[in-house]
Amino acid sequence: MRVLLVEDDDTLGQAVRDHVLASGHAVDWMQTAEDAALAATTVAYSLILLDLRLPDGSGLDILSRLRQAGNPVPVIILTAHDQISDRIEGLNAGADDYLVKPFNLDELTARMIAVSRRYGSNSVPVVHLGDLEIKIAERRIQSPAGEVILSGREWAVLECLLHRTNAIVSKAQIEEELYAFGSEIESNTVEVYISRLRKKIGRDKISTVRGVGYKIEDRT
Repeated sequence: MRVLLVEDDDTLGQAVRDHVLASGHAVDWMQTAEDAALAATTVAYSLILLDLRLPDGSGLDILSRLRQAGNPVPVIILTAHDQISDRIEGLNAGADDYLVKPFNLDELTARMIAVSRRYGSNSVPVVHLGDLEIKIAERRIQSPAGEVILSGREWAVLECLLHRTNAIVSKAQIEEELYAFGSEIESNTVEVYISRLRKKIGRDKISTVRGVGYKIEDRT
Protein backbone atom coordinates (compact mmCIF):
# COMPACT_ATOMS: atom_id res chain seq x y z
CA MET A 1 0.00 0.00 0.00
CA ARG A 2 0.94 3.65 -0.29
CA VAL A 3 0.01 5.26 3.00
CA LEU A 4 -0.42 8.89 4.01
CA LEU A 5 0.53 9.39 7.66
CA VAL A 6 -0.70 12.66 9.17
CA GLU A 7 0.86 13.12 12.61
CA ASP A 8 2.55 16.18 14.14
CA ASP A 9 4.26 14.36 17.02
CA ASP A 10 7.85 13.59 15.96
CA THR A 11 8.34 10.54 18.17
CA LEU A 12 5.04 8.82 17.34
CA GLY A 13 5.22 9.80 13.68
CA GLN A 14 8.67 8.31 13.25
CA ALA A 15 7.69 5.12 15.08
CA VAL A 16 4.58 4.62 12.93
CA ARG A 17 6.41 5.51 9.71
CA ASP A 18 9.26 3.08 10.42
CA HIS A 19 6.84 0.31 11.37
CA VAL A 20 4.76 0.71 8.20
CA LEU A 21 7.90 0.95 6.06
CA ALA A 22 9.20 -2.27 7.62
CA SER A 23 5.99 -3.96 6.48
CA GLY A 24 6.90 -3.12 2.89
CA HIS A 25 4.59 -0.18 2.31
CA ALA A 26 5.43 3.32 1.07
CA VAL A 27 4.72 6.13 3.53
CA ASP A 28 4.34 9.88 3.02
CA TRP A 29 4.52 11.56 6.44
CA MET A 30 2.93 15.01 6.78
CA GLN A 31 2.88 17.05 9.99
CA THR A 32 0.49 19.87 9.09
CA ALA A 33 -3.09 20.04 7.86
CA GLU A 34 -2.03 22.11 4.84
CA ASP A 35 0.58 19.59 3.66
CA ALA A 36 -1.73 16.66 4.37
CA ALA A 37 -4.62 18.14 2.41
CA LEU A 38 -2.36 18.80 -0.57
CA ALA A 39 -0.92 15.28 -0.51
CA ALA A 40 -4.36 13.67 -0.14
CA THR A 41 -5.66 15.46 -3.23
CA THR A 42 -2.51 14.80 -5.26
CA VAL A 43 -1.86 11.09 -4.70
CA ALA A 44 -4.28 8.14 -4.86
CA TYR A 45 -3.47 6.65 -1.47
CA SER A 46 -4.47 3.18 -0.37
CA LEU A 47 -4.95 4.34 3.22
CA ILE A 48 -4.70 7.46 5.41
CA LEU A 49 -3.64 7.43 9.07
CA LEU A 50 -5.03 10.71 10.37
CA ASP A 51 -4.32 12.61 13.58
CA LEU A 52 -7.16 14.90 14.65
CA ARG A 53 -5.26 17.69 16.40
CA LEU A 54 -2.79 19.37 14.04
CA PRO A 55 -0.88 22.63 14.59
CA ASP A 56 -2.67 24.46 11.77
CA GLY A 57 -6.06 22.81 11.67
CA SER A 58 -8.22 19.76 12.30
CA GLY A 59 -7.87 16.32 10.80
CA LEU A 60 -11.67 16.15 10.73
CA ASP A 61 -11.74 19.07 8.30
CA ILE A 62 -9.40 17.17 5.96
CA LEU A 63 -11.58 14.07 6.23
CA SER A 64 -14.79 16.00 5.62
CA ARG A 65 -13.38 17.66 2.50
CA LEU A 66 -12.22 14.32 1.12
CA ARG A 67 -15.65 12.77 1.59
CA GLN A 68 -17.45 15.81 0.16
CA ALA A 69 -15.25 15.48 -2.91
CA GLY A 70 -16.27 11.83 -3.24
CA ASN A 71 -12.85 10.44 -2.27
CA PRO A 72 -13.44 6.97 -0.77
CA VAL A 73 -9.87 6.41 0.53
CA PRO A 74 -9.94 4.38 3.77
CA VAL A 75 -9.11 6.49 6.84
CA ILE A 76 -8.05 5.38 10.30
CA ILE A 77 -8.12 8.15 12.89
CA LEU A 78 -5.28 8.29 15.42
CA THR A 79 -5.98 10.48 18.43
CA ALA A 80 -5.21 10.93 22.11
CA HIS A 81 -8.80 11.89 22.82
CA ASP A 82 -10.67 8.90 24.21
CA GLN A 83 -14.09 10.51 24.39
CA ILE A 84 -17.08 8.70 22.89
CA SER A 85 -18.21 12.00 21.35
CA ASP A 86 -14.86 12.33 19.52
CA ARG A 87 -15.16 8.80 18.15
CA ILE A 88 -18.72 9.38 16.98
CA GLU A 89 -17.74 12.67 15.35
CA GLY A 90 -14.87 11.02 13.49
CA LEU A 91 -16.95 8.09 12.30
CA ASN A 92 -19.79 10.37 11.23
CA ALA A 93 -17.30 12.43 9.23
CA GLY A 94 -16.40 9.32 7.23
CA ALA A 95 -13.61 7.56 9.13
CA ASP A 96 -13.40 3.78 8.78
CA ASP A 97 -11.71 2.97 12.07
CA TYR A 98 -10.34 4.61 15.21
CA LEU A 99 -7.24 4.06 17.38
CA VAL A 100 -6.64 5.85 20.65
CA LYS A 101 -3.06 6.78 21.57
CA PRO A 102 -0.97 5.14 22.83
CA PHE A 103 -1.60 2.08 20.69
CA ASN A 104 0.21 -1.12 19.84
CA LEU A 105 1.89 -0.98 16.43
CA ASP A 106 0.96 -4.58 15.65
CA GLU A 107 -2.68 -3.72 16.30
CA LEU A 108 -2.31 -0.78 13.92
CA THR A 109 -1.00 -3.14 11.24
CA ALA A 110 -3.91 -5.52 11.74
CA ARG A 111 -6.44 -2.69 11.47
CA MET A 112 -4.74 -1.32 8.36
CA ILE A 113 -4.99 -4.70 6.67
CA ALA A 114 -8.62 -5.19 7.73
CA VAL A 115 -9.70 -1.74 6.52
CA SER A 116 -7.83 -1.90 3.21
CA ARG A 117 -9.15 -5.42 2.58
CA ARG A 118 -12.73 -4.16 2.78
CA TYR A 119 -11.96 -1.71 0.00
CA GLY A 120 -10.07 -4.09 -2.26
CA SER A 121 -11.66 -6.16 -4.97
CA ASN A 122 -10.41 -9.17 -3.05
CA SER A 123 -12.14 -8.80 0.30
CA VAL A 124 -11.80 -12.30 1.70
CA PRO A 125 -9.09 -13.04 4.29
CA VAL A 126 -7.98 -16.26 2.55
CA VAL A 127 -7.26 -16.44 -1.18
CA HIS A 128 -6.71 -19.66 -3.10
CA LEU A 129 -4.45 -19.12 -6.06
CA GLY A 130 -4.01 -22.43 -7.83
CA ASP A 131 -2.34 -24.72 -5.29
CA LEU A 132 -1.52 -21.82 -2.96
CA GLU A 133 -3.46 -20.76 0.12
CA ILE A 134 -2.77 -17.09 0.86
CA LYS A 135 -3.78 -15.66 4.25
CA ILE A 136 -3.59 -11.94 3.55
CA ALA A 137 -4.10 -10.66 7.10
CA GLU A 138 -1.42 -13.00 8.46
CA ARG A 139 0.83 -12.56 5.44
CA ARG A 140 1.29 -16.29 5.10
CA ILE A 141 1.36 -18.46 2.00
CA GLN A 142 1.02 -22.21 2.15
CA SER A 143 2.01 -24.37 -0.83
CA PRO A 144 2.06 -28.18 -1.21
CA ALA A 145 5.81 -27.99 -0.53
CA GLY A 146 5.42 -25.93 2.64
CA GLU A 147 5.26 -22.27 3.64
CA VAL A 148 6.41 -19.63 1.15
CA ILE A 149 8.37 -16.78 2.72
CA LEU A 150 8.16 -13.31 1.13
CA SER A 151 9.95 -10.09 1.99
CA GLY A 152 7.98 -6.98 2.93
CA ARG A 153 8.21 -5.47 -0.54
CA GLU A 154 7.38 -8.76 -2.23
CA TRP A 155 4.22 -8.83 -0.13
CA ALA A 156 3.45 -5.24 -1.10
CA VAL A 157 3.63 -6.12 -4.81
CA LEU A 158 1.59 -9.30 -4.36
CA GLU A 159 -1.13 -7.50 -2.38
CA CYS A 160 -1.27 -4.77 -5.01
CA LEU A 161 -2.06 -7.44 -7.62
CA LEU A 162 -4.40 -9.45 -5.38
CA HIS A 163 -6.48 -6.39 -4.53
CA ARG A 164 -7.06 -5.96 -8.25
CA THR A 165 -7.65 -9.58 -9.22
CA ASN A 166 -8.54 -10.01 -12.91
CA ALA A 167 -7.52 -6.41 -13.63
CA ILE A 168 -4.33 -5.27 -15.32
CA VAL A 169 -2.06 -3.41 -12.90
CA SER A 170 0.42 -1.05 -14.52
CA LYS A 171 4.05 -0.66 -13.54
CA ALA A 172 3.27 2.90 -12.44
CA GLN A 173 0.51 1.68 -10.09
CA ILE A 174 2.89 -0.78 -8.44
CA GLU A 175 5.57 1.91 -8.12
CA GLU A 176 3.07 4.15 -6.35
CA GLU A 177 2.55 1.41 -3.77
CA LEU A 178 6.30 0.99 -3.21
CA TYR A 179 7.65 4.53 -3.16
CA ALA A 180 6.97 7.61 -1.05
CA PHE A 181 7.58 11.26 -2.00
CA GLY A 182 11.25 11.97 -2.56
CA SER A 183 12.24 8.34 -3.05
CA GLU A 184 14.44 7.52 -6.01
CA ILE A 185 12.71 5.03 -8.28
CA GLU A 186 14.97 2.56 -10.04
CA SER A 187 13.77 1.74 -13.53
CA ASN A 188 13.72 -2.05 -13.11
CA THR A 189 12.48 -2.35 -9.51
CA VAL A 190 9.02 -3.65 -10.41
CA GLU A 191 10.43 -6.20 -12.84
CA VAL A 192 12.83 -7.43 -10.16
CA TYR A 193 10.09 -8.01 -7.62
CA ILE A 194 7.76 -9.63 -10.14
CA SER A 195 10.59 -12.01 -11.07
CA ARG A 196 11.23 -12.84 -7.41
CA LEU A 197 7.54 -13.48 -6.81
CA ARG A 198 7.30 -15.80 -9.79
CA LYS A 199 10.24 -17.84 -8.52
CA LYS A 200 8.54 -18.25 -5.14
CA ILE A 201 4.87 -18.73 -6.03
CA GLY A 202 5.10 -20.01 -9.62
CA ARG A 203 5.55 -18.31 -12.96
CA ASP A 204 2.00 -19.12 -14.03
CA LYS A 205 0.46 -17.15 -11.15
CA ILE A 206 1.32 -13.70 -12.57
CA SER A 207 0.61 -12.86 -16.20
CA THR A 208 2.43 -10.16 -18.15
CA VAL A 209 0.34 -8.01 -20.47
CA ARG A 210 3.13 -6.70 -22.66
CA GLY A 211 3.44 -2.97 -22.71
CA VAL A 212 0.57 -2.57 -20.21
CA GLY A 213 1.30 -4.28 -16.90
CA TYR A 214 0.68 -7.41 -14.86
CA LYS A 215 -2.35 -9.44 -13.79
CA ILE A 216 -3.37 -12.18 -11.37
CA GLU A 217 -6.41 -14.05 -12.62
CA ASP A 218 -9.02 -15.80 -10.52
CA ARG A 219 -8.92 -19.37 -11.81
CA THR A 220 -11.17 -20.89 -9.16
